[in-house]
Amino acid sequence: MSVAWKITAHARRAIIEAALVAHEDAMDWDHDVILSGSEVAEDRPDDWVLEAWLPRKPSRADRAAIAALFAGKAPELVAERLPEVDWLTQSQLGVEPIRAGRFHVRTPDYPEVAEPGVFDLAIPASQAFGTGQHATTAGCLAMLTRMRGEGLVVKNLADIGTGTGLLAFAALRLWPRALATASDIDHACLRVVAENAALNAIPMGGRRGEVAMCEAAGMDHPLLAARGPYDLICANILAGPLIALAPDFARALVPGGSLLLAGLLATQEDAVRMACRRAGLRLARRMVNGDWSILWLRKRAIAGIRATRPGTLPDWARAW
Repeated sequence: MSVAWKITAHARRAIIEAALVAHEDAMDWDHDVILSGSEVAEDRPDDWVLEAWLPRKPSRADRAAIAALFAGKAPELVAERLPEVDWLTQSQLGVEPIRAGRFHVRTPDYPEVAEPGVFDLAIPASQAFGTGQHATTAGCLAMLTRMRGEGLVVKNLADIGTGTGLLAFAALRLWPRALATASDIDHACLRVVAENAALNAIPMGGRRGEVAMCEAAGMDHPLLAARGPYDLICANILAGPLIALAPDFARALVPGGSLLLAGLLATQEDAVRMACRRAGLRLARRMVNGDWSILWLRKRAIAGIRATRPGTLPDWARAW
C-alpha cells in the first residue's frame, strides 16, 4: 500500500465547522488531501477534531493550506504516519446497512433484503464517495423517494459527481425505463461505477434502463450535452461547485424539470438557493439531515415558449 499520513487539529465545534466551510469553498484545494470533522466524544459535544488524510508526508505547503482554513490563529497541527493499509476502504468495512426512503443500502458483507416496496442496493467499500453512509447521500435517497411519491415522472436523468453510482442506480430503481447519464471528475469512478452496476444487475449503456458514464467536470462533456435536456439532475457535491454550476444545471433542464442538490451544509443553503434563484430555479422541497441540507428545486416554465414536458424524451432518444 502507499504511504499515508494524517494531520490532526483540535478546537471548538464552531471553529472546526468554519474550517470545513472554508475547505468546501476553496476552489483550488488539492483533492488528494481529504478532510473530515467530528466531535471527540459524545459527552463532549463542543470539542471537535479536524482530520486531514494525505497520500504522502505533509509538506510545508500542505500544512499552510490546512492552517489557512482557520480564521485567525490555527490550532496546533499534529502529523503522524499511518500504518500502510487502505484507510478509505477499512473505514467502510463492516458498516451497518442504512434505510433511507425506499432504499436499503449495504456492503456485500450483509445479506440482501427482500421486502415489498424496498429497493436493495449493494455498494462495496471503495475509493469513491457515495456509499450511502454520509448524511447527504442518505438524504438524497429519501428525497428521491419523496419525488416519486409525489408523482414526479422521470424519463431522462443525470447524476453529476456520481462517485459510486448510487444515486443513478437509485433513480433507475424508481424510474426503471428512464435514460440515465452519470458523470464524475475522478477518472477512478469510471471503473467503480461499472463494477457497482454489475454487482446490482444494472446494465451500462445508452438505452432506457441503462447507465451511460463519462468523466467530466460539471456539465462540461459532449455526452452530457447530447443527451439533454433532462427532467431530473442530481448533484451531491460541494456548495462552491453547486453555486458555480447553477446556470449550467438550469440550461440543461427542461422547463419544469427537477434539480436535486446535496453536499451543502445548512449554513450554506441560503447562498446555494440564491444562485439557483438567479438561474430560474425555485425551491420545491427541502430537508435537513444532521448538519446538511438537501434541496429539490424546479425550473420555472418560460412564458410563450412551448417546450418539452418533464418526462418527455428528447428527439434523439425517441428511436431507442
